[in-house]
Amino acid sequence: MTNDIIERIKQNVIQGRMDKEDEGFNGGMVSQPGVKELVQQALDEGVDPRRIVVAGLTEAMKIVGDKFEAKEYFIPDMLASAETVGAAMDILAPYLAKSGVASKGKVLMATVKGDLHDIGKNIVTIILKGAGYEVKDLGADVGPEAIVASVREEKPDLLGLSALLTTTMVAMKETIDSLAQAGLRDRVKVIIGGAPTSVEFAAEIGADGYGADAFHAVRVVEELRQAS
Repeated sequence: MTNDIIERIKQNVIQGRMDKEDEGFNGGMVSQPGVKELVQQALDEGVDPRRIVVAGLTEAMKIVGDKFEAKEYFIPDMLASAETVGAAMDILAPYLAKSGVASKGKVLMATVKGDLHDIGKNIVTIILKGAGYEVKDLGADVGPEAIVASVREEKPDLLGLSALLTTTMVAMKETIDSLAQAGLRDRVKVIIGGAPTSVEFAAEIGADGYGADAFHAVRVVEELRQAS
């Protein structure tokens, strides 16, 4: 029974079905329970919330990531699936806290000053939460001073910076330089991402890592966490 409902959660994440009103990417699934209903049902039946996260949500997003890399899924599809994971994590959060599940680490996320684009950042945030990280999203158009203040206050293990415009890429270096001037650079790993960025640019501005897309970014976060 447990395996059955976990599998149904996984398939509904892959289908991007938030609730029973959604038809799913393949269509024809309206009125069937979606992720929100299935997660609550699993909890009501006593399924370990950690199992729901690992075997249901995380495994589903790995499959979504494979489909994205194979160009079977595109950004709207990936975002729909990621949003179901975000909703599921909202339901699971108090249960995970009660069961004493330790966070893998704390991550701050921000789109840098002058840039209002946040879809990629939002997807990374949701997937990181599903992978067991505590994530605080500072939003879009966030200046170096605000990021430095948050790093000082929150003491995160990692900082994710996003930019979609070539004109705002410079704010990434300004942010890293501001962290150094505040004496905080050595206390946090910095990963950057966004269409105009690259592994070469990350090295140039002194970042610790670069995510080519949302799923690659999460893998890089895992690698930096394990290396620290």
